[in-house]
Amino acid sequence: MAEKKRRGHNEGSVYFDASRNRWVAAISISPGKRKKFYFEKKQDAVKKKNEALRELEQGTLATGTQRKLGEYLVDWLENVHKSKVRVGTYVNYKKKIKYIVDGLGNVWLQKLTPEQVQDFLQKQLANGLSSKTVHEIHGVLRLALKNALRWGLVSRNVCEVVDPPTIVSREAVPLSVEQARILVKHVRGHRLEVLLAMAVVTGMRRGELLALRWSDIDFERCRLLVSHSVDYIAGYGYVVGKPKTAAGKRWVSLPAFLFKMLKQHQFQQLEMKRLTKEWKDNDLVFPNRHGGYLHPNHMGEQFRKLLKEAGLPAIHFHDLRHSAATILLCMGVNVKVIQELLGHSDISVTLGVYGHLLPSMQQAVVDTWEDVFGNTDNDSEKQG
Repeated sequence: MAEKKRRGHNEGSVYFDASRNRWVAAISISPGKRKKFYFEKKQDAVKKKNEALRELEQGTLATGTQRKLGEYLVDWLENVHKSKVRVGTYVNYKKKIKYIVDGLGNVWLQKLTPEQVQDFLQKQLANGLSSKTVHEIHGVLRLALKNALRWGLVSRNVCEVVDPPTIVSREAVPLSVEQARILVKHVRGHRLEVLLAMAVVTGMRRGELLALRWSDIDFERCRLLVSHSVDYIAGYGYVVGKPKTAAGKRWVSLPAFLFKMLKQHQFQQLEMKRLTKEWKDNDLVFPNRHGGYLHPNHMGEQFRKLLKEAGLPAIHFHDLRHSAATILLCMGVNVKVIQELLGHSDISVTLGVYGHLLPSMQQAVVDTWEDVFGNTDNDSEKQG
């Protein structure tokens, strides 16, 4: 009696499974382990068998355990990616993953298609999410699927062939020099006076200002060190971190008038500290009334109220950072200096945000060259 030949590794077969009423494409992926695919038509099973064998040979076949997309995403975030990112980033990713779980969570990870992802993204836009949020959702899913591909759970990252929406950013509304002057004048005597003046002059971010400590101030050289940032995250409280890039940690020189305001602010704070029994000294330059961190939302409410009182546009606090850069560019300050002041990691970031202002400044360049060489002909005529 002839011995039955056992199917070897990297071999496949196609047969009919009567119990399922389906044709089966089965391939051997390792000793004692087979992967099966089910189809209504034999030709589809044959085609899949050949494709799977080719992918197995190329090392692109998904050989891991099948999992639902939602289950995998939660596991990936909590057990793989959480330890690699900041608390704020983790919370942001968690929000984005919730959208994906609600829309695609029950789809088998290995069966997720580009069409499903594209349709899902379009529906999020139709539901009112901003292009930036949907773009970020795509980015989180692509990152998670990159890990799934590395683990052998999928044969390809479908997000690589899905186009995220183009981000339509909110147009910044920087203050003009005159508007900045009006704001600083209007807030004189207000407890946010120095904070707002410093935001306009230095372009520091909100979190950088709220995390600024007196120990960061170099009183001898009239400058300050930006080395931390703080944000309030629901469920976590105030989270203090370092700048995202090496360029974010920077020295910022202060003009004499602002440094004078800062010293007066320190004197007033020492007096408040003396009179407040429940003062908690955190060495903060811009604390709340008890020495703790000033809540960003509370500060935002006060800022909007002050803008309205001063008759200024209802801008965002971050627009003060844009105001600083715009005013400095109009003053003719070198864009490289502005990059260092803002803490941008690369000058391309600065040019990407403010480069549109440079063409309007070219007339000044033309006028300068005209002053230098424009009278050459007249001089020659006089000499002749």
